[in-house]
Amino acid sequence: MKTSIADPGLDAYLSGARTRVDAVLARWGERADAFWGGRVPAAARYSLLGSGKRLRPTLVFAAYDALGGGGGVGGGGAGGEEEGRWAVAEFAPAVEVVHAYSLVHDDLPCMDDDDLRRGRPTTHRAFDVATATRAGFHMVALAARVLASGMAALELTPERRRAIALELFRAAGAGGMIGGQVLDLDAEGRRLPVPELANVHRRKTGALIAASCVIGGLAAGEVVPPAHLDALRAYGEAIGLAFQIADDVLDATGTSAQLGKTPGKDAAHAKSTFVTLLGVGAARAEAERLAAQAVDRLREAGLVSPVLVALAHYIVTRPN
Repeated sequence: MKTSIADPGLDAYLSGARTRVDAVLARWGERADAFWGGRVPAAARYSLLGSGKRLRPTLVFAAYDALGGGGGVGGGGAGGEEEGRWAVAEFAPAVEVVHAYSLVHDDLPCMDDDDLRRGRPTTHRAFDVATATRAGFHMVALAARVLASGMAALELTPERRRAIALELFRAAGAGGMIGGQVLDLDAEGRRLPVPELANVHRRKTGALIAASCVIGGLAAGEVVPPAHLDALRAYGEAIGLAFQIADDVLDATGTSAQLGKTPGKDAAHAKSTFVTLLGVGAARAEAERLAAQAVDRLREAGLVSPVLVALAHYIVTRPN
């Protein structure tokens, strides 16, 4: 099986990205075991090395490639592009660590109270609530270490590296993912207008997806046109919301075996979803519209990326 993330075939691209990301995550897990050991790093490793899609780090790779990654990376000489890609592979998993920690905490009884994630018991069920909570905190610090250590291999200015770090942790914080989770919990029992629900999920789900795209662009070199970074952000924001709408459709139509998690949890918590507000058909249509909008933003900026186009389609047609 081909594993180069430069392969334009989406299956091969996803497989290659996952292989590289999982290798980095496994290595950091081994370091934690050697340094610390015990249940907390074991719970973090359990959370990180499940059967996730690795979509967010894949978007880092794809955006990097779309902007001709290699300029200013790997020395720009023979083999520089591939060396640059390996360097990106060292820090892109930080995005997955942030995402995985958010799932660990979202699944806790005080949050969404889920028992199943990625086809197996959630972390607090496999271990216990206290261990899962601490593992999530450990993963926040781990994400920072993965990012800082991985960026050391990139031939970028300190300002560019700082921009990458700020992009990730702004998306993860109160203005992004965490703030979106707060809004999501506060909305239980209320029927939200569609624009308000979209705002919740632009932050809870979309912020980290958009940041992944921008981070890949920032890593591609010092002279990336601002218009290209803007296009990547617009693309990421559109597919981020499309991803959540597709999740709502799957939650309403899928089974536990298909999804790897318990369907219908939002309905059980009296949460508004795009399906409860729009219906399955209209929700699907809106996800497809957003995916098309994302691709349009790239084309308007002159960015040609078969992988990013294919990922936009995959996000709204995936089976789980």
